[in-house]
Amino acid sequence: MIGRPNLEAKVKLDTDFRSGEIDPRIFGGFLEHLRRAVYGGVYDPGNPRSDSAGFRSDVLDVLQPLRMPLIRYPGGNFVSNYDWRDGIGAVNDRPRRRDFAWRSIEPNTFGTDEFVAWCRTLDTAPYLVVNLGTLGAAEASALVEYCNSPSGSSWADLRIANGSEAPFDVRVWGLGNEMDGPWQAGHVPASVYAMRARQAGALMKGQDPTIELVVCGSSGNSLPTYMEWDRIVLEECWDIVDYIAAHRYSRNERGDSAWFLAEGVEIDQILDDYRSLLGYVRAVRGSDKRVYIAFDEWNVWYKNRESDGDWQVGTPLLEEIYNLEDALVCAQYLTSFIRNADLVKLACLAQIVNVIAPVLTRADGVLLQTIYHAFRMISEHARGWSLQPLVDSPTYLAGDRGQVAVLDAAASHDENEDQMAVVLINRSMGDALEVTVEIGEAKDADVIGTELLTGDDPKLANDWDRRDRVRPRTGSAHVVDGRVRIAMPPISLAVVRLQLTDS
Repeated sequence: MIGRPNLEAKVKLDTDFRSGEIDPRIFGGFLEHLRRAVYGGVYDPGNPRSDSAGFRSDVLDVLQPLRMPLIRYPGGNFVSNYDWRDGIGAVNDRPRRRDFAWRSIEPNTFGTDEFVAWCRTLDTAPYLVVNLGTLGAAEASALVEYCNSPSGSSWADLRIANGSEAPFDVRVWGLGNEMDGPWQAGHVPASVYAMRARQAGALMKGQDPTIELVVCGSSGNSLPTYMEWDRIVLEECWDIVDYIAAHRYSRNERGDSAWFLAEGVEIDQILDDYRSLLGYVRAVRGSDKRVYIAFDEWNVWYKNRESDGDWQVGTPLLEEIYNLEDALVCAQYLTSFIRNADLVKLACLAQIVNVIAPVLTRADGVLLQTIYHAFRMISEHARGWSLQPLVDSPTYLAGDRGQVAVLDAAASHDENEDQMAVVLINRSMGDALEVTVEIGEAKDADVIGTELLTGDDPKLANDWDRRDRVRPRTGSAHVVDGRVRIAMPPISLAVVRLQLTDS
């Protein structure tokens, strides 16, 4: 029991007031060749928990409920010095390489063929990124040919010889990774990268004109080139690309939980920046075309920043431990993506296993982190149309972010089932909140399910000895006088499912 709420908030929703159709690909994931993400994560031959292909079955089992419709691969910083040809063919003949990004040894026993096979096992789609750091347009075009062409050309025939007769039919392709960052192999100014991306994109779409291309945007809004990089790239590549990539990793290095729990304000601002820029470039180009956002790296990451792999294979690196406040921040990424469904069409949680991930493994099992639960609660139910929530909420002092609404909210409407999913986040660490949801358009609602994620300490985390310290439980929501009332403890996430009926 949470007692009598200290605060009250209201959310008004109407199925006629939509932000856009939710693309399920906003619930994508990311797998990079970064220590135990691949080796000892998704791929662990010889482990009794692995299948005949070497894929960890228990990892596949826990990833399935997240409903990730696509997975980005193989990087990340790794891709900018990676030659995809090293990862195909007979495994025993593949070279061992030194990885520039993470100072690790890459054995190349898991490559494009294995990744596509793993995606098919998970029932997800591959999103491949090409190396535009140390390779170029010709190698990128060859990879598209290898993956998507039928028989009758050298690269396609090599894929068939390697055991895959049918084309992989990869639909989404990234034109490099974080090329604005000085840390990136092959980093160049925006004008040079834009030329590389345009050349590569033209050849890639020449191989398969049906593919979608993602061009590198800014790696974060703290860089001095933020938005100017994006403008230059978009103006050069507008006609050939479909998305621009945005990245952000949220941090609470200052230990200010009140400030950190208002992270959604920053995410919303980044999306506003891109909305303005995309509108500007579209107008300057006099174009009817739309380019959308692929927010293809996002997460909380600041506790484990060690990036030196000491030239080893598959030892722990960047294995962040996530707590309750991290889960609520991750939920705010998703609420922002949902509210901006007309703009954000693709997003990837970075990453999926072991490395800054919702799932940790050891030889005998898996551990679900707090962010796993937040992601699953929302991805399972948010579908259809994004609704525009009108929120009336008290505020709280969020450090130097000033006064911020206690309540963060997003909602979706599935027309086929006439159901709503309402996502609510109580950012307050000290006050319970009673939320009233009013539904317009002469609709009544029945509560058909409520999940709640909360705890008595924002730093509460799961570990191998206490795996369920933070886990979803049934929440309290009911209908009073035609309005839905939801009781929310401090620092909590609620997902309420409603069945709509005509009044």
